[in-house]
Amino acid sequence: MTSWRDTTSALAQNDMDGLLNAVLPFAEESLGKHGEFYPFGAAVSADGQTSFLGGDPALGENPNSDAVLGTLYEGVRSEAAGLRAAAFVADVRAGGSDAVRVELEHAEGVSLVVLLPYTRSRFKRTLEFGQMSVSAADLKVWTKGVKDS
Repeated sequence: MTSWRDTTSALAQNDMDGLLNAVLPFAEESLGKHGEFYPFGAAVSADGQTSFLGGDPALGENPNSDAVLGTLYEGVRSEAAGLRAAAFVADVRAGGSDAVRVELEHAEGVSLVVLLPYTRSRFKRTLEFGQMSVSAADLKVWTKGVKDS
């Protein structure tokens, strides 16, 4: 079976690995402290700098997570020419379990979904993370052709 790494440049692999390594600890920390988190994102600029992103869909104090994600997608799309990669992170239910979902996308045309299931102990509020899975996903940002790197 061919891995996404077999057909992707070292730059794209490093960008996506770097994004995953940046967003997962923040998601895990937020879950540990607050028990949940609103969707957030991160992006790698053309010069290789990583920054975190938030989205406010202007729907009041408790916006729907899908609306927050939509705002994040739109924001990254509008800045795509100056970016190499992006990550979108949400707290979801997947396969009957709570999970952190990270959508990773690169300007070279690679898009992945990483799921990290977790369980919370009933009384201690500690988290136990399960086996991470990775699958291909549809492009949401760089959908109109592949950007040259």
